[in-house]
This record gives sequence, structure tokens and C-alpha cells, in this order.
Amino acid sequence: MSRLISPLVLALIGVMLFGNGAYIHAKAWLAQVLLQRAFDKSVATGQAVKPWSWADTWPVARIEVKRIGASAIVLEGVSGQALAFGPGHIQHTAAAGERGMAVYAAHRDTHFHFLRDVAIGDVIDVTRSDGRQFRYRADFSAVVRFDASGLDATAEDFELVLATCWPFDAVTSGPERYILHATLIGAVK
Repeated sequence: MSRLISPLVLALIGVMLFGNGAYIHAKAWLAQVLLQRAFDKSVATGQAVKPWSWADTWPVARIEVKRIGASAIVLEGVSGQALAFGPGHIQHTAAAGERGMAVYAAHRDTHFHFLRDVAIGDVIDVTRSDGRQFRYRADFSAVVRFDASGLDATAEDFELVLATCWPFDAVTSGPERYILHATLIGAVK
């Protein structure tokens, strides 16, 4: 009897762990669908639109790296709840296309998983929720400690930084962050 119970218990635990992992990725995918709808409505109406009634955030931009087919809706703020659903715009940094440094952060295993495939020289398009579009070129990347990034949010140029945890394939969090820096090429519209 115990020979039968042990494999069943192990199989049940395996199914539960797989289900938990699948749930996280399914939630991330569904959130991006709802966020895309809210973002499209924001662009059309000029008003901030929450993706669901209880949300404490709203879409502020869409980032795209067309060479690799990557796209994500960026939310206002980087609270734990916001980052569970998409990249977040770090408060008190510039808006995309404005003078200064716009900084977006996201989890490495969901919304910024694609950063591992972005190459220096790639074009990054950012569409704000007001419909204005800006084009950036990735010019360098670095791995830094979370408390010593060297980023200057009061920069005088027109900059974009995408940040996530490092290393990409780690299973636990650590003190290092991967940052991808890009400089504005110009407005698309």
C-alpha cells in the first residue's frame, strides 16, 4: 500500500508545482490582454483607463522591440501589485520622449524576459498613452547592484532605461540588476 501512496503523493505535488508555475505565466499573459485594451482606450479617449475596476494603476506606455517581436504595456508605478501584471514606470522619472531618463522595470521571468534577446543597436519604440510615439536605440547594457546603479534620473538627455533582475535564469532574487540603456532617436509621429 505504501508503495502506491508514495508515487501518488509525489505526482500530486508535481502537478501542484506545475500548476502554480503555469498560473503565474497565464496571469501575466491575460493581464497584458486586459492592459492592451485599457491602453487602446486611453489612446483613443485621452483619459487614463484602469484595466480592471480594482486596479491601483493604469497603462502609460507600450514598448516594442520589433526585431524580436517583443511588446509589453507599461503601468504607472512599481508596486508589487503593478509589477505582477506588467512593467512599471518608476515614479519621478521622465515620461518617454521627455527630457531626462524614463525608467521602466519588470520581472525577468515574465514581462522583461525578452531583454535577454535585445542587442545593442536595436530599436525600441515607445508609444505613450497620449498616442505620441518615440524611437530609441539601445546603446549599452550593464549589470549593477540594486543600490548602486549609477543611473541619474535628472539626466539632461532624452534617455530610456529598462531594468530587471539579474541573472536572467536565476530562480531566486539577488542583489544584481540588468539595465538596458537607450537614447532617443526621435519622435515617430
